[in-house]
Amino acid sequence: MDNWIVATLAERLRAAADPLVVDLGYGATPVTAVELRARLAAAVRPDVRLVGLEIDPARVAAAATAADPPRLTFARGGFELAGLRPVLVRAFNVLRQYDENEVPGAWRTMTAALAPGGVLVEGTCDELGRLASWLLIDADGPRTLTLAAKLTTLSSPAELAERLPKALIHRNIPGEPVHDLIRALNDAWQSAAPYATFGPRQRWLRAVTHLKDTGWPVLANPPGGRGCR
Repeated sequence: MDNWIVATLAERLRAAADPLVVDLGYGATPVTAVELRARLAAAVRPDVRLVGLEIDPARVAAAATAADPPRLTFARGGFELAGLRPVLVRAFNVLRQYDENEVPGAWRTMTAALAPGGVLVEGTCDELGRLASWLLIDADGPRTLTLAAKLTTLSSPAELAERLPKALIHRNIPGEPVHDLIRALNDAWQSAAPYATFGPRQRWLRAVTHLKDTGWPVLANPPGGRGCR
């Protein structure tokens, strides 16, 4: 996901007067915040600032040892973003703990706190980070859905259904667009089985190309990216 953020959202950060990023709900350890800050500093701009937010004060205190002020800090906060005005918010594995009907309100609260032109990246992954999906959201709502997998361990794209964002996971039923998407991607993956001879990446690319050719609005691979959206 960090690679996707660099490839897709770098220009927003480069153009910002204050390149502030928030990692909301970084968890029991601050490793995701530390890694994201390091990758953005190396690939986008060295003066990027990242604030990790957690509602648990014990987690905030524990993360203090990883702090590198003013470029990496930790604070207590939730969807209101602790009064900050970031260009980018990443909220991963946060909303899955809430009811589906609470999701739109959480989105509105977070996007209302963004800097002008800012965006929210909200999604879910498995425990090992091998299956993930996320939404890119701005003040007008969701803009894109990204599905990501470690291809060397992927048996079928249908596995991604278990890691859809909270707004979509309960809609993976016949008649819903996301269900049609997962089924179409899975069918394309199966039809691309001969390409497995050239490796899982080639099989995936063939499957996604077929998906696009059959009318799904797949976005082109961003420069430096590793897949399609």
